[in-house]
Amino acid sequence: MALEDPISTQATEALALRYGEHAPAAILWNDTIAQLLAHRTQRGLRSDPLPEGVIPTLVAAAQSAASSSNLQLWSVVAIHDAEKRRELARLAGGQKHIEQAPLILLWVADLARAKLIADEAGQVAEGYDFLESFTVAAVDTGIAAQNAVIAAESLGLGTVYIGALRNHPEEVARLAGLPDRAAVVFGLVVGWPDAERSASVKPRLPQSAVLYDERYDQAGQSAAITTYDATARHFQETQGQDPVGWRAQVVARGASAAALHGRDRLKAALRKLGFALK
Repeated sequence: MALEDPISTQATEALALRYGEHAPAAILWNDTIAQLLAHRTQRGLRSDPLPEGVIPTLVAAAQSAASSSNLQLWSVVAIHDAEKRRELARLAGGQKHIEQAPLILLWVADLARAKLIADEAGQVAEGYDFLESFTVAAVDTGIAAQNAVIAAESLGLGTVYIGALRNHPEEVARLAGLPDRAAVVFGLVVGWPDAERSASVKPRLPQSAVLYDERYDQAGQSAAITTYDATARHFQETQGQDPVGWRAQVVARGASAAALHGRDRLKAALRKLGFALK
């Protein structure tokens, strides 16, 4: 689709929500881009049941994503059971939306299937013991899941990623019945958005902080981060949050191992789950 000149009102408004006063001057525009820019994490979700067929629809969208060498090193475990969702909420630090929504999809970096194929063929599977193979599985899992998110939002559904399931990877693996060489890298809660608890579009860094022409250059990052810190602070104020800004969030996350809430032992946990990570 050709670039609109001048840029459409819809595009201008969407860019303002995503970037504040530091939006790109013009972008290409269509319905798909509009949906992507309107993305928001929906923690306010109703308990209403989902339509029949929604799970295979989301998985079909996920399986249509790119896959490194077509190895398809991921799987999904759909959790409906209320007791299991309650336990997952506990393991994720008490995130109530896991209990409130009718579904959480557990996205699994899955090297177990590749090992099964090698075993059935009477072949060794040494290559799957290396960090590269787990990295491929984890990256492909994320790519696939984002396709599912886009599909869900196109149906009017809301989603929220749950990275905190990595706080307790062994317990989550047991709950999901995973074999060795399989681990949940994150969850994805799916449900109908609650209009009374609607989420807002969260501003992102200016493109000057993340986009470089030909060669990475940190020279302008400090200024872009200062600009974004003010934008984030304003957004936090409008949402009734503590206006600490963005810098403080980044610093707090990296301040200590304790700030990772158990994820500092992720490598050891993955090895217990059968990943050699050589």
